[in-house]
Amino acid sequence: MRSMGLSHKPVVSENLPIPRGPYSPGVIFDRLVFVSGQGGVDPKTGELAGPDVETQTEQVLKNIAAILEAAGSGMQHVLRCGVFLTDIRDFPRMNEVYGRMFGANRPARTTVQVALLPAPGLRVEIDAIAYIP
Repeated sequence: MRSMGLSHKPVVSENLPIPRGPYSPGVIFDRLVFVSGQGGVDPKTGELAGPDVETQTEQVLKNIAAILEAAGSGMQHVLRCGVFLTDIRDFPRMNEVYGRMFGANRPARTTVQVALLPAPGLRVEIDAIAYIP
């Protein structure tokens, strides 16, 4: 689609998580990458990575990293994340994995508790905005 001379396009790659609805895993607009909320589903198996928030958070961030790589970006270029937890008491365990996976980069972030996420057993979902260097 075109808008004032700028266009956006979906991020596509064979290695990306398959969306569970009519949306793209990520969209590039100019030099920004908008990553749709990702759950802890392993794209190779289509199964939940594990029952605990730590395993799911790691898989979520691996999924985000794969989408960013396909877009020409990376985790070090993430500007903002939204984190959705089904139980806010999981925050410290999610936060430990999140900090490890992001390393020195500290994106702006919002974390909220939600009643449910769109797949049985899903404990965490994260979306992101990054830039293409």
